[in-house]
Amino acid sequence: MSQDQVDTSKRRFLLAATGAVGGVAAAGVAIPFVGSMLPSAKAKAAGAPIEVDVSKLEPGAQLTVEWRGKPVWIVRRTPEMIAQLDQNADKLSDPGSEAQQQPEYCKNKTRSLKPEYLVVVGVCTHLGCSPTFRADKGAADLGGDWPGGYYCPCHGSRFDLAGRVFKNVPAPVNLVVPPHRYISDAVLLVGADSKES
Repeated sequence: MSQDQVDTSKRRFLLAATGAVGGVAAAGVAIPFVGSMLPSAKAKAAGAPIEVDVSKLEPGAQLTVEWRGKPVWIVRRTPEMIAQLDQNADKLSDPGSEAQQQPEYCKNKTRSLKPEYLVVVGVCTHLGCSPTFRADKGAADLGGDWPGGYYCPCHGSRFDLAGRVFKNVPAPVNLVVPPHRYISDAVLLVGADSKES
């Protein structure tokens, strides 16, 4: 073989090998770069919307999730729980939810998109304590006329099963309803406004 002749099979092999090594190197650089564009756990905690499956939530039960570093309570209300919301309006500080503690699309009697589900931030509006879920109607320790809802043991604030505050308690306003919407009948997205707004 003369010096002017070139072995094209070796050239093709070297070109293919160089291209493969370059491709692997490019992928090695791209993966961390693309990964850095995904929201971190810290960013999610700072307010990224979260999906919640509510399909297994039993009637009368509560589910707690975390959004923006705070507990968010989701209660699947029974028809009886919904019916009793009308019975206590005269005992509430803000029965019509006039204070802006909820998105406009939840400014109704149930303070929700779907009457069956209550979605509220689990932080008392008095001093930021965490009330307890007390669905036990007529609890003796809370007064015989207690309709059930949320009770803050720190200072005695009480809220009904729509998160509305009772009169003559330290909490000044209703519990906060976070922005939310339903992706499907079974999945709730907390942190994103409803398309109905």
